[in-house]
Amino acid sequence: MILKIPTAWLQLKHDYSRTIVALSGIVFAVVMIFMQIGFREALFDSAVHLHKSLEGDIFLISPRSTSLTGMENFSERRLEQTLAFKEVDFVTPIYLGFGQWKNPENKNYLRPIYVIGFEIREGVFNLPGVRENLEKLKKPDVVLFDEASRSEFGPVVAELNQGVTVTTEVGNRGPGNRRVTVVGLFKLGTSFGADGNLITSHLNFLRIFSQRQKGLIEVGLIKLKPGTNINSLVAKIKQLLPEDVQVLSKAEFIKFEQAYWQSSTAIGFVFNLSVGMAIIVGIVVVYQILYTNVTDYLPEYATLKAMGYTHNYLLSLVFQEAIILAMLGYVQGLIMALFAYKISRNTTSLPIEMNYIRAITVLVLTGLMCCIAGASAVRKLRDADPADIF
Repeated sequence: MILKIPTAWLQLKHDYSRTIVALSGIVFAVVMIFMQIGFREALFDSAVHLHKSLEGDIFLISPRSTSLTGMENFSERRLEQTLAFKEVDFVTPIYLGFGQWKNPENKNYLRPIYVIGFEIREGVFNLPGVRENLEKLKKPDVVLFDEASRSEFGPVVAELNQGVTVTTEVGNRGPGNRRVTVVGLFKLGTSFGADGNLITSHLNFLRIFSQRQKGLIEVGLIKLKPGTNINSLVAKIKQLLPEDVQVLSKAEFIKFEQAYWQSSTAIGFVFNLSVGMAIIVGIVVVYQILYTNVTDYLPEYATLKAMGYTHNYLLSLVFQEAIILAMLGYVQGLIMALFAYKISRNTTSLPIEMNYIRAITVLVLTGLMCCIAGASAVRKLRDADPADIF
């Protein structure tokens, strides 16, 4: 097999322009696949980053909630009822909502920002910057700003790093906005649902959203004592509480969010469709090149048959061409995808990173894409009949 590879390579090298066209199509398909899979995984990763950062074991949410960007509230009393179980270490309410952030540099520019409120205590968030600023959050009308937020929210990070006090307004549109001071930074990251985030105390949250009714929360965090069987306690809590709350383990809470973005929105479908379209484009381009190659060299293939070479040998030549094209196109596509990931990450602040699993997955898809094209093109070899040549 190794000795046959140069023959396939010489056929490809014989017509540089045609080979370059084939490689261009494969590179395009590879980059498209990398980008669509990258954005798809970034969607799921960013959507559950907050879930993963919460240090609870069991969570209560409203059954009417669809995702973190579509949370409905429920009575905090349901959360307090879970303290009846001896396995519970502590519980804490979490408040979520979108507010209007006034750009501190451009006062006329308002942008929705995700606001997270919680009772000030340790063991709630595992996020850089939160634990270090807990004492500061006890003050009235203060917030922490997500340093990974989009630049449209203003030069908040740069001014804080220079020691400048950042004060602005947050709330709903209108005169009811609350004036707040940014006292520190934390890092959560943007998502497809939120371009920026704030963390504050539950008291400041209720001040920002002054029209909200007290005693209603979006998420109830339950921390269990070490050694507790989580699934067993989830079942017990479900039996205790009425159906106006949904009881989830942390793994179920994460799956709840991922299922929304994958099934309940068109985003997941669009990304999967784009991957499929990129593969089809690659198959068509490679097929056309290989088919034309086989057609042009049909007399030579017939001559080889007349010399005693088997039909399987001719098939192997075409498949070797497909594999060579796949490898060359994949390497170039991978390099371009790495640059595209970096640009996308800096532009969108989404966690688009290359990893080995994704690289291997796209390599396999590229190989299959070219092999399918090769399998379609080799049908033309049946026309390579020595009797037609001699």
